[in-house]
Amino acid sequence: MSVRLDTRGDAAIVTMESPPVNAINQAIRQGLLDTFTALKSNADVSRVILTGAGTAFAAGADAKEFDKPSLDPQLPDVVAAIEACGKPVIAAIDGPALGGGYELALACTYRVATLRSSVGLPEVNLGVVPGSGGTQKLPRLIGMAKAVSLIAEGRVVKAPDAMKLGMVDAVADDPVNFAMTLDLESLHAITPLICRPMPQPDSDAVALAEKAAAKRKRGEQAPLRAANLVAASAVLQPEEALARERAAFLELRESDQARALRHMFFAERAAKAPASLRDVDPVDIGVAVVVGGGTMGASIAYALNGIGIDVSIVEMDAEAKARAEANVKKLFDDAVKRGLADQEAADASRERMSVLIGYDTLPPADIAIEAAFEDMAVKKQIFTSLEQSLPASAILATNTSYLDVNDIASVVSDKARVVGLHFFSPAHIMKLLEIVSADATGPVALATGFELARRLRKVPVLAGVCDGFIGNRILARYREIADITMIDGATPWEIDAAMVAFGYPMGPYMAQDLSGLDIAYANRQRQAPLRDPKRRYVRIGDRLVEDGRLGRKTGAGWYRYVDGKPEPDPLVEKMIAEEAHAAGVERRTFDPTEISDRIITAMINEAFEILDEGIAAKPSDIDLVLVHGYGFPRWRGGLMHEAAARGLDSVLASIETFAEKDPVIWTPSPLLRSMVRDGIGRGDFAAAKN
Repeated sequence: MSVRLDTRGDAAIVTMESPPVNAINQAIRQGLLDTFTALKSNADVSRVILTGAGTAFAAGADAKEFDKPSLDPQLPDVVAAIEACGKPVIAAIDGPALGGGYELALACTYRVATLRSSVGLPEVNLGVVPGSGGTQKLPRLIGMAKAVSLIAEGRVVKAPDAMKLGMVDAVADDPVNFAMTLDLESLHAITPLICRPMPQPDSDAVALAEKAAAKRKRGEQAPLRAANLVAASAVLQPEEALARERAAFLELRESDQARALRHMFFAERAAKAPASLRDVDPVDIGVAVVVGGGTMGASIAYALNGIGIDVSIVEMDAEAKARAEANVKKLFDDAVKRGLADQEAADASRERMSVLIGYDTLPPADIAIEAAFEDMAVKKQIFTSLEQSLPASAILATNTSYLDVNDIASVVSDKARVVGLHFFSPAHIMKLLEIVSADATGPVALATGFELARRLRKVPVLAGVCDGFIGNRILARYREIADITMIDGATPWEIDAAMVAFGYPMGPYMAQDLSGLDIAYANRQRQAPLRDPKRRYVRIGDRLVEDGRLGRKTGAGWYRYVDGKPEPDPLVEKMIAEEAHAAGVERRTFDPTEISDRIITAMINEAFEILDEGIAAKPSDIDLVLVHGYGFPRWRGGLMHEAAARGLDSVLASIETFAEKDPVIWTPSPLLRSMVRDGIGRGDFAAAKN
């Protein structure tokens, strides 16, 4: 059974059983409705305790049902049955009580939770709003200001903070036993939440929540709808407000954004080691070496330190050592300033880290991660030294962003030890980790990479070897088409604005200015000998670097910076016009949608090539990389979900149209052609390839 009923004296204990997280599916809803309907007329029961089996109360609705026709009973029916039970109902929460799970708790008379529990209404993260009373009851429980912020941002709160906010009434080690001890007379005196007075209106709090949601979840519909519904709790009668809430939930559930966000939710849940590694024991990492203490290396070391690994950073001389120590210190200082650690804890963590000069005194590390700059000769020397200095069992990983991991591994006698671990900057914050399997990478090295990602709470994606792997290879195509669109008539700021309108946090030129134009320049110089002479190449980025314009750090790049603020630069426009004239290009105007469509279409085509070559195993892996590493809007579901939404036949038609003017750059992917030929379109794309 999905719902179990037990009795203990005059108490009925109702337990939801839908492992592993007691997702509220149709069977749970039916079981709860039947149980609470029967309990209403049971004179032997004086109190009801609602709880969940295992390590969860209920982590929300079963999102798998969202893509199917609605099945009765609906959750509001269950909520109504709990409220009409006629007996005090205590929510005994152990583990997550989220979304519909917390709405069940809000229907109860009293809420008690263990310290490890978490509560909240995070529905906006799936593109919907609470649909069973959450937007109306939480403001009555904790006030308008706190409720609108929590709901619009989709925040989940740990039990101690939930207690302070008033979201739970008590914290106890054993919530069921605690519920048994509560005074019945006092429980009967508690007014159900929906019957309590309306909260006081707070237009300032609502406006602040809307502003925060617009910033953190830019382009998403659900957060603003949620804030509006919470605000309605202060002006509408419950019946009308609840009907409006339910209608909004049902409408949003069918929206493109909700489908995209559900896709990302399931893709993230599926991001784990492949089945072939299921029985492989990873190396148990307790000691690590990071080679290079620059921005990336220090950040990797800091992340490893944060999960209890003893880390040594390797540098080549005293000056580099001092820089590495300063980089590490800044990370710990920032954590203290942001309230993520107190000074004593930060100092203790730093004590576990060391910066060494050379390889003579390395500890017997379980893993070494090379984070030096992108130079093959340098990386080969590092791996030669690491092999000589570390135990034969140590995993040897490279954080290279572009270079051939097979070539790096060529200097190591046991190539099975070598794996790519491509972190994204800043490594202690960015969630993506590309795990790159070279030709000889062994299962232990791969399993260790996935286990490390799990410990770091990162999203792991397996990638094959090519220039740039998955993400940077697509990024290269993104920048290439942006440059061509620029030389053909658009300005950098028009292109940036178009991509921001599409959903990116910033456009390609603003992003380059932020990271430094010299980084991409160095990579282009590395690739120059291999460049197809028939392929259009735009030199403007090279000219900017050669003129000393490296972006924000020099006060000028694609933009000029006045008091730290970017402004369009007439000098860049002049340079673009000169290059276009020299290339015989007759420039024209582009509207924003045309700009973003050209760029996204090119990225999709490259992604199909990556799939066809086996660099990525499935479309959802590409979606994870683009969303978690490159700012692709989450509410669009990632690049390949966007391709499916557009229709593969439509994507191919666009490529063929572009190819009429430039067949070299716009060569359709054979895989894309074959899928269109086989009649694979919108809805069946994911099933065909995932």
